[in-house]
Order: sequence, then structure tokens, then C-alpha cells
Amino acid sequence: MLRNYLLTAWKVFMRRKLFTAINLVCIVLTLVVLMVITALLEAAFWPSGVEGKSERFLQVYGIRSESADHHSVRTTLLGYKTIDQYLKPIAGLERVSAFTTPASVSVYQGDRVSELEMRRVDADYWRILDFKLLAGRLPNAGDDANGRFVAVINATTARRLFGDAAAPGQKISIGGQVFEVIGVVEDVIHMNAYADIWAPLYTFPSGTWRDEQTGSFAAMLLAKQASDLPRVKREVERAAKRFVDKDPAAYAVHTFWADSKLDLFARGLLSKSEEADSGGTTLLLSIGAAMLVFMLLPALNLVNLNTGRILERSSEIGVRKAFGATSMQLAGQLVVENVLLSLAGGLIGLACTRLVLWWLESAQLIPYLKVGLNPTVFACGMLLAFVFGLLSGLIPAWKMSRLDPVHALKGAA
Repeated sequence: MLRNYLLTAWKVFMRRKLFTAINLVCIVLTLVVLMVITALLEAAFWPSGVEGKSERFLQVYGIRSESADHHSVRTTLLGYKTIDQYLKPIAGLERVSAFTTPASVSVYQGDRVSELEMRRVDADYWRILDFKLLAGRLPNAGDDANGRFVAVINATTARRLFGDAAAPGQKISIGGQVFEVIGVVEDVIHMNAYADIWAPLYTFPSGTWRDEQTGSFAAMLLAKQASDLPRVKREVERAAKRFVDKDPAAYAVHTFWADSKLDLFARGLLSKSEEADSGGTTLLLSIGAAMLVFMLLPALNLVNLNTGRILERSSEIGVRKAFGATSMQLAGQLVVENVLLSLAGGLIGLACTRLVLWWLESAQLIPYLKVGLNPTVFACGMLLAFVFGLLSGLIPAWKMSRLDPVHALKGAA
């Protein structure tokens, strides 16, 4: 029976080539938009590559402090002392990294000045994140022990500063400090990894950073296994309750949260800094609902097109009913036809999605963006195509199955 459905579907598609082409264009455009969004969401919240261990680590990006009467509120990034005193002692963690958020710096080369983004990071930063090293080496324990002024730059910065010359061994001047470039890594856009230049923490012009409770730092907490993360979150909440501000009379109540990438983004977007629930699930459900609504609009247009196509096939339907075809068989045939067309559109859409993603990467609308099609995006794309086929085929199929055979043979609904 399935073979007959497939043969019939092929003949129907070839008989009305223009109609088939219009349907395909509608399906492809819809699926391309949805798959591009899916690929970007996966790259942002469940990345591979440099942040491939993200299923095992959490981020702490801020501390919220309130006065006892709740009239005064302060929200800042962490200071190194807070990370060292309250987060690093948490038991069961494999590593804890303290690092700054990117800051704009001026890089001097003779009379040439380049404005770039710089992070200062500790040694564990390079052990939690898996940067792809293109040339030279990454900082090691010896660099920290000897206080060497070394720097790592990304590939784009290497080309910008040194052209075709080898970057390792070159010197750059930042804020009156001279750094030796020891390594070049691949460009990355991920939240914890994005920067043009990385330098060790001890290269701060002043040593006051060690004693600051609030400042420009964030922390990554790498657990030994993903199942440890709920416990780590609870330990961080307890640590926040033990936190004592340098001015306890002004700020007596403190909160900071250990979040996944999704939770961190949702907390900032939904302003959920006061509670443990980041709103990540709500955000995902909202995105899913928006994608479904977006898919429903063209599906409704296809319903109208398919309904018109059915009326043109009323004689065929009448003949099949006269020879004993059931309403279920007829409805199944149209649904199969529609799903096949949607799956074909899905395959074309995947190819078009790759082109769109390639364009987004090359256009650099998002700096250092690297996002591609992987098995997850492929599976989501084909699932969307299947659902799209069902949504746009069920109503016409139901109408077709209810045609009266006598009227259908006369060519009228």
C-alpha cells in the first residue's frame, strides 16, 4: 500500500509542477528560518568545541546585594576575593576559574593603534575551555610562577596585527605594558571564551584586584560529572548566604547563582536575579511556541492550496470511492503526499540553511560566529518538516475523505 501511495504521490507532483514548486518554496522558506534559529540556539546554549564541557560546568556572573530594609540594591560582577574565598572551597569541583569579562584596550605598535577586546584569566581557564591552538602554545604553570607577561591572541587579531608574519614571539604594548605573544587560537564567540587577547591575572597594573569583593570577574565551576551540578548549585546558594560585604551595614543580604548557559541568558533577559528559578524553561517554551506559531501561518496557506488541489481531483476520488476505497485510505494518501513533499522541502531547506549560516559567518554580523549543521539540527529540521506536512495536510485530507462519491464523479464537491 505504501508503494502505491508513493507512486501516486510522484505522479501527482509531476502532473502539477507549478503547484508543487509553489508548495516547495513555501516549505523551504519556513524551514530555513526555523532551522537557522535552531542552529543558533544550539550554538548559544549547548555548544561544542571550545565550550564543549558546558554540560559539566556552571557560571557565576554577578552578585546582587540588598540593604536590610530592601531599599538599596546593588548588582555587580564578582571580585576575585569573592571567588577565592567562597567558590573555590566548594567540595567536589574539578576546577574553578576566575576570569574577567572582555574590556576594550588599545594595542600600540609604533604609531599604529588597534582597539581590541582583552580578558585576564587564570591558569584553570585554559583547562576548562578547549581552545583550538593554531600556533605556539597556551600559558602554563611556569608562566604563572615566573610572572611572565605573555598573551594569547585569536586568529583574526594575529592577521590584523602581524599580517602574514608568525605571531608567536612578537611583542605588543597595552597600557604601557609589553606582552609577548606565545599562542594563537581559533576565533570564538561563546560567552566565556570571546576575546581578542588573553593575558594572565597577575598582569593587572595594580595588585588590588586580589582583595576586591566586587569588580570585573566571573567564575566557571567545573564539576567532575554532570550529575554533580544540582549539588554545586545548592552549595553556591549557601555560599551567597555566608557572604559578608565590606560594608555590612549598607548591604546585608546577598545572592548569586551558579547557572548553565541557558539559565544565565534567561536570568538576564527575564530579570530573575532575585530567585533560584532562572526562567530557562519558560524561555525555551516561549521560543518553541513562537516557532510553532511561525510555522502555523504558512501551514494555513498550504491548507488552502491543498484544499483547492483536492477539488481538482474530485473525479479521481469518486472513482476510488466507487471501487471501495475507504475514507481512511484516501485521507492517508493525501497526508503521505503532503508529508513527502514537506520532507523533500526539508532536505532542500537543510542545504539552504547551510548557505544562510555560511553567509552569517562570512558577513561577520556576529563577530567570530561559527555555527553549522550537525545531527541535532538535521534531526530537528526533519522533525519540523514532518510536523509541517501533518499540519498542512490533515484538514484537506479530512475534507477529501468526506466527499460524496456521486458528486465527486460529477466533478463537484
